[in-house]
Amino acid sequence: MVAGIDLGGTETKFGLVNREGEMLAYQTIPTDPDIGYKTFFTYLANEIECLLLSLGDDVALLGASVGAPTGSQANGTIDNPSNLNWPNSLPVSKILESLLEVPVTVVNDANAAAVGEMLFGAAQGYKNFFCVTLGTGLGCGVVIDGELMLGSMGHAGELGHVTAIKGGRMCGCGRMGCLETYASATGIVRTVLEAEKDEYEHSVLSTYHKTKITAKHITDAAKEGDSLALKAFDFTGKILGEQLADTVAILNPELIVLTGGLTRAGDLLLNPTIKYMNCHLHDIYKGTVEIRLSEMNTKKTAILGSAAFMWLKLDSVSTQKV
Repeated sequence: MVAGIDLGGTETKFGLVNREGEMLAYQTIPTDPDIGYKTFFTYLANEIECLLLSLGDDVALLGASVGAPTGSQANGTIDNPSNLNWPNSLPVSKILESLLEVPVTVVNDANAAAVGEMLFGAAQGYKNFFCVTLGTGLGCGVVIDGELMLGSMGHAGELGHVTAIKGGRMCGCGRMGCLETYASATGIVRTVLEAEKDEYEHSVLSTYHKTKITAKHITDAAKEGDSLALKAFDFTGKILGEQLADTVAILNPELIVLTGGLTRAGDLLLNPTIKYMNCHLHDIYKGTVEIRLSEMNTKKTAILGSAAFMWLKLDSVSTQKV
């Protein structure tokens, strides 16, 4: 088994995954910023070992991989951890390796999702694709010629922070108009809240308190034919599709995989995204790239992706030995 770890700001999910991508054990613990990182990682390591013991004596842990929004595979660190009172460039690989006594990698969560799709999901058999995660923000993992593109610090593929609309919405990164402020679960909520007053008041979404509206509410309303919700998905697909067309011109992929909570909307999101991407594609790329929704359970994607990253590393080591 390998341990796939999804380290979030409020909770950490982890599971034990075999080479076929089956998660045979799963657990969640709170990511408590007040207990200190040393205490937290000791607790996490103990919980992983307890999970391993629950599977019996004939199961061994070969490695672990941590997926985090600011994880750096190049350095084995989590950089500028948001919502956590932890030091910058925290050496997570070294900390967990000393506790678990197995190899540990750290990876950007969007990169982990891309590798998970390549080994276990919609991108099996593809060597040139990128995976876009549409959750609270927008992440992107890029695979070129069968290799994950990392960049000099392990942060390549920050598609969420390209400028979608110049001088647009304020982003949590401090810049204006970033793609993730429009194409994400939080972005589509902002789109609804920015609607014209009359349009908003005639929508079923106006029955919710403005601070309580979620992407799921918008999805449910759109499925019932609510005009504002449908318009919000069309606008989201437009912004995302235009940026995907630009990204295709740079990367020339065969496939784009969309994953994350917002993709639960299915065709409500997929159809306008495909339409607007195709409208903006350079002629030489038309008909050469497919957009596909992830087939993996979105609750498990981050864990399977992190585990896939470690399996990929172990496979590489095994091949080198041969």
